[in-house]
Amino acid sequence: MSRYVFKLPDLGEGAVDAEVVAWRVSAGEQVQEDQPLVEMLTQKATVEVPAPVAGRVLSTTGAPGDRVAVGAELAVFETAAAAGAAPAPAPRETAAAPAPKAAAAAAVTAAAPDPAPTRERVATSPAIRRRAREAGIDLGRIAGSGPNGRIVLRDLEAHLKSQQGGGSASAAGSAPDVREIAVTGLRRLIAEQVSQSAHTIPHFAYVEEVDVTALESLREQLNAGAGAGAGALTYLPFIVLGLVRALAQHPHCNARYDATRQMLLQYRAVHVGIAVQTPQGLKVPVVRDAQDLSLRELDAEIRRLSAAARDGRARPAELTGSTITVTSLGKLGGIASTPIINQPELAIIGVNRAVERPVVRAGVITVRRMMNLSSSFDHRFIDGFDAARLIQTLRESLEQPALLFI
Repeated sequence: MSRYVFKLPDLGEGAVDAEVVAWRVSAGEQVQEDQPLVEMLTQKATVEVPAPVAGRVLSTTGAPGDRVAVGAELAVFETAAAAGAAPAPAPRETAAAPAPKAAAAAAVTAAAPDPAPTRERVATSPAIRRRAREAGIDLGRIAGSGPNGRIVLRDLEAHLKSQQGGGSASAAGSAPDVREIAVTGLRRLIAEQVSQSAHTIPHFAYVEEVDVTALESLREQLNAGAGAGAGALTYLPFIVLGLVRALAQHPHCNARYDATRQMLLQYRAVHVGIAVQTPQGLKVPVVRDAQDLSLRELDAEIRRLSAAARDGRARPAELTGSTITVTSLGKLGGIASTPIINQPELAIIGVNRAVERPVVRAGVITVRRMMNLSSSFDHRFIDGFDAARLIQTLRESLEQPALLFI
């Protein structure tokens, strides 16, 4: 028998580390080569890492929420033969696995014996050690439900609850005043990226109202005449089509900033990111070469990518490479918003709710369907005048939708 140390391979996208989402195996378990081992979260997607060899798992590194550096020890196996020459397995993208249920965690904790190891022998993360130290808790008295008996956040919280109330509710049946939620996974990535974008990019916001009365009429006509199986067109494919046309006249807005080289990269192709709300958080799948797609093709691609993002099926390549982003809250779009730029892009177009309201046309009060576009630009490279010209060009094509097809 021999010992094989498996180190976290390069998961792509230039990642220097990855976050443990869920272990598929535990210490002592026999595994086959290429069997799913662990799910890791990179900056762009959840990646399934398979076992590099067949054998028995001796140990694993990292609990859900912990980060492991590329090249650091991830798991140790006991194998029948030396496996030093085994190639690193190809990670597979996958949907994020659900966290273990609280009931299962409680059952593991209840079945475990009451250990009394020294503090140095306890396997857990630095954050949990710090919380336990601040609360005056001896981690050696807590049974871990994580891989290889590792103490994870739910174990510490269960122990704190049992200390505070003996594990039972108060006579009034009241719940704790504060609920602590660990910021991990995609939510942590979103927090980091949005914070970096907001702090490094001087945002310039520009809001313009658009009369979409004619566009609404065209949309209804196209939907009424669509064949069986065709999805109902929303405003989004029209807006993307209009944006493509506008960027042809204002190409400097279809660009990304390479901060390392201090170089602006202006693109001929328009790769439009579509911000999509998913159960895991905000994702931005990319409609590639939008300038080559028709209205119906744009609609179909937006639907396909949005569904894949929500289901966790979007490939990493489908979540990267956008040159400009469109974000919309649909019917919840409000009157105006200040979207944060999806760096390293230079602009983001926010779509607000379309509503009928009275407006003045040629001195007469009339009811029109109005919608605001709330956009943000990187003021380092796009002046206010140029930002306004882009949005005015987009506005013109949406107010006179025949221009979209010329």
